[in-house]
Amino acid sequence: MKISSWGKYPLIEGEVRSFGSEEDLGRFIRNLSPWIPRGLGRSYGDSSLSANMVSTLKWNRFLSFDEKSGRLHCQAGVSFEEILEVFVPRGWFPPVTPGTKFITVGGAVASDVHGKNHHKEGSFSKHLESFRLLTPSGDVKTCSRAENFPLFEASCGGMGLTGVILDASFRMRRIETSYIRQTSLRANNLDEIFRSFEEHRNATYSVAWVDCLARGKHTGRSLLLLGEHASLKDLKGSRHEKELLKTHRTKKINIPFSMPGFMINSLSVRIFNWIYYRRVPAGIHTSFIHYDPYFYPLDAISNWNRLYGKRGFTQYQLVLPAEKSFDGLEKILDLVSRNGLGSPLTVLKAFGSENGMLSFPMEGYTLALDFPISNNLFSLLDSLDTIVQECGGRVYLSKDCRMTADAVKRGYPRLEEFLKIRQELDGDKRLKSMQSERLNI
Repeated sequence: MKISSWGKYPLIEGEVRSFGSEEDLGRFIRNLSPWIPRGLGRSYGDSSLSANMVSTLKWNRFLSFDEKSGRLHCQAGVSFEEILEVFVPRGWFPPVTPGTKFITVGGAVASDVHGKNHHKEGSFSKHLESFRLLTPSGDVKTCSRAENFPLFEASCGGMGLTGVILDASFRMRRIETSYIRQTSLRANNLDEIFRSFEEHRNATYSVAWVDCLARGKHTGRSLLLLGEHASLKDLKGSRHEKELLKTHRTKKINIPFSMPGFMINSLSVRIFNWIYYRRVPAGIHTSFIHYDPYFYPLDAISNWNRLYGKRGFTQYQLVLPAEKSFDGLEKILDLVSRNGLGSPLTVLKAFGSENGMLSFPMEGYTLALDFPISNNLFSLLDSLDTIVQECGGRVYLSKDCRMTADAVKRGYPRLEEFLKIRQELDGDKRLKSMQSERLNI
């Protein structure tokens, strides 16, 4: 069957297999080659693509929950959407969430996902207590900070290359309402948005939308959106008071087919950016919004990846160390604007400290840009790679579809540790993705 990940590039021939028990899974992975675990397929490139993909989507039961501590134990195929539906009405929220709720817990471990609170709360692995891993040999290992810690580190951000996550335990966050107190403000350029991030370091959540085509004195023109979980007191007397812990809507706008490729171009992105930037008046504004549009704005549109056309798209997400972030991002935004390959979705976030072998975040700033696949795109991304490498940064493997093995080696200094564990687990490397083959990991 033809299959791709969320970016719709590359499109490959592959077989997706489900399992009904650990014994069934252990039996057939010993006879598959090559194979890779796969959840909801929301990585953007080829990290969950292989000739054989082991789907965890039917492995999706909640196993236990401790109301006092917030400790949730569930199978790896449980999605964040399911977690929200079950636990928000009970007053609990995921400790870390990426920009979509359509990911699995196993995928959250494999990508070591981060969110708008990384500068304070770290990535998903920081809140992960333990997980069980089925290795390529069919052995099941419990991994935690106290047991099999090297394998724990290798699996968090390891892109599924250590085995199949079977189940995981992590602690949820207590909330009083399902609303966010959002504070929004404009920044006229990169200098202003950096100062705003630093001034609001104590905010639980922070994210900026960036006009990637703004140039000159307006390079880095942005909207900063800060967030805090709204309390009962915050919403007393408001229109939200009758539905304090309501969950997200399930009805969504649908994009029924792939849009013509020419729709996203320099002119259309400039018009969109001009309108989007001015939707927030000058000054500081506070409002209360539901968690869904704050954390998952694009989830309101089914199949939004079709907006980029039949050829698909890629998200280029980079992180630069704190001391190089300003100068590096200035060069990157200048190069993007000069090339005219505008990204309608350009997001800037602050990161805290790094952890893990292949975990993406490092202390500094991360920028994510969405680009439609085009004939001259990859040459631009190669140039961006050069800037990232010169600054000592790296590119997110969960979004990558074209990086080189040398770029990964330079960006991930603990790669050799990871490869040693890979060799011990799967000497003949039957467990591999298209990405791992391309990057020689």
